[in-house]
Amino acid sequence: MLNPFRIAKRLRAIGLTGIGQRNAEFVLMYNQRRNYPRVDDKLITKKLALAAGLPVPQLYAVVREEHEIEELHEKLRGRESFVVKPAHGSGGDGILVITGRRGDRYRRSNGALLAREEFDHHISNMLSGLFSLGGQPDHALVEYCVQFDPIFDNVSYKGVPDIRIISFLGYPVMSMIRLPTRMSDGKANLHQGAIGVGIDIPTGITRRGVWGREIIREHPDTESTIVGLEIPHWDELLMIAARCYELVELGYVGVDIVLDKDLGPLILELNARPGLAIQMANGNGLLHRLRRVQELEQQGTLSRDPAERVAFSKANFPTL
Repeated sequence: MLNPFRIAKRLRAIGLTGIGQRNAEFVLMYNQRRNYPRVDDKLITKKLALAAGLPVPQLYAVVREEHEIEELHEKLRGRESFVVKPAHGSGGDGILVITGRRGDRYRRSNGALLAREEFDHHISNMLSGLFSLGGQPDHALVEYCVQFDPIFDNVSYKGVPDIRIISFLGYPVMSMIRLPTRMSDGKANLHQGAIGVGIDIPTGITRRGVWGREIIREHPDTESTIVGLEIPHWDELLMIAARCYELVELGYVGVDIVLDKDLGPLILELNARPGLAIQMANGNGLLHRLRRVQELEQQGTLSRDPAERVAFSKANFPTL
């Protein structure tokens, strides 16, 4: 029988952080409520990133009113692929990925065809707030559909992998890549069945993966290894995450980035309350890393230079 005291001691030793501690000591302490709209509204995030010269997927249209849904079809004429998402959505809910057309129907990423009436109904649900935080009325963003980097061809199932980096006071402290599976229906969402794979901060190389509660080394659908992948543009990804501190002025934030085969890194979204499954993916806790950055704060030695912050993280936060 497992000894609960021994387990608790082991979890403390690796610095595992729970939701209560994360919220009390980091989210509430370092994220001012007035700045939440900068990450909770994807349109605001996109505008801030563009103003700062940070890369984001191209915006094709914004739908705010029901009557604009009909006009959207004309705006999208000639575009074979695009993504529709709620501006205030969370957890990937409501996102519609279109990869082609057949007549007046739209082909989804899973291969299913969507009639024009079904497409309109889905966007109408977005505007009503069905997929938004708190169920409040929302608007829909239509943007470029990322064509993922070929390094992920054998470790992703019908979807675009994304890379999450936790940034604390501008220091990248932990990262993982989320790989879509058949179970997740091609979505990079861990709660829906995607794989979380820890990434070593100094090298950008994947170390281990988790699928639900199972530690894995191969993708369950492709049977290709998910360990030892070298993430392209790694230093650039870390710089983007570091710069997001100044971008949204939130101390504790999750930065979600995708890698396009032609455009390179693109910011997908930011999250003021990033989940803690990233610890399981890395086999390591966040707390020791967060405390190390807090030491710099207490010493008055926090850097204002994103490049210096990245260099510190690469030197101090290896995935063992």
